[in-house]
Amino acid sequence: MNTLTLQDVSYKYDGTTRTIFKDVNLQFEAGKVYTIVGKSGAGKSTLLSLLSGLDTATSGSLTYNGENLATMNRSQYRAKKAGIIFQSLNLLPTATAIDNIILSMNISGVKGSRKNKKVMALELLEKVGISPEKANRKILKLSGGEQQRIGIARALAHNPELIVADEPTGSLDKDTEAKILKIFKSLAHNEGKCVIIVTHSKKVTTIADEILGLEKGVFKQLNKSHMPVDRETNKPASKQGTQVTTQKARRAAGKQPGR
Repeated sequence: MNTLTLQDVSYKYDGTTRTIFKDVNLQFEAGKVYTIVGKSGAGKSTLLSLLSGLDTATSGSLTYNGENLATMNRSQYRAKKAGIIFQSLNLLPTATAIDNIILSMNISGVKGSRKNKKVMALELLEKVGISPEKANRKILKLSGGEQQRIGIARALAHNPELIVADEPTGSLDKDTEAKILKIFKSLAHNEGKCVIIVTHSKKVTTIADEILGLEKGVFKQLNKSHMPVDRETNKPASKQGTQVTTQKARRAAGKQPGR
């Protein structure tokens, strides 16, 4: 089942003529992990903004389970359907880790008493490697890596069907990164969720069912076994892969001999 569908989607910044991507057609299915790679400034975060309902396409349509994001209540979509892991995290610095999770639950309309929500919050935090002692600390008293894990737990607080993450392991050590990747993989394969991750990390791409490369406004489906990612250049070391369908690609295919 398709969770998110982009049909002939184009995007350019307001007041400019610069087109970030044009006539893009993509499908993201439940039960799969997708990673999106590409150079800085290629438009990866712009795509996540569209998928998260934080922005709308210049043209074309983006639908979630058949409903157009441009016309639906996108605040409710983010609160109840999508779990978003921001690169900037946006945690409340003077609140504890537990209170940040409970606040997210309250906004999303999660049922239960504060006592029950506290238990659920502690379980989520422990799942991402935050101890009960640190769960009761204020965010500003925690390290960057710990804050990143809390941001991941907060995104899962309302049990969303869709998880959209922007560099979710960037501040994590190798052992913690491996644990978080195992969680993302389980969310997709065992719980049937759709997980979409923007990353520059080769290790993150190893859990992907599909890898999408973005370069000069064009999405390409990349072969995992030939897709090491260079953190220094942010450039895929291999350009092998099949371009995801666009209007231009369809027209070109129609001109090829034997088609």
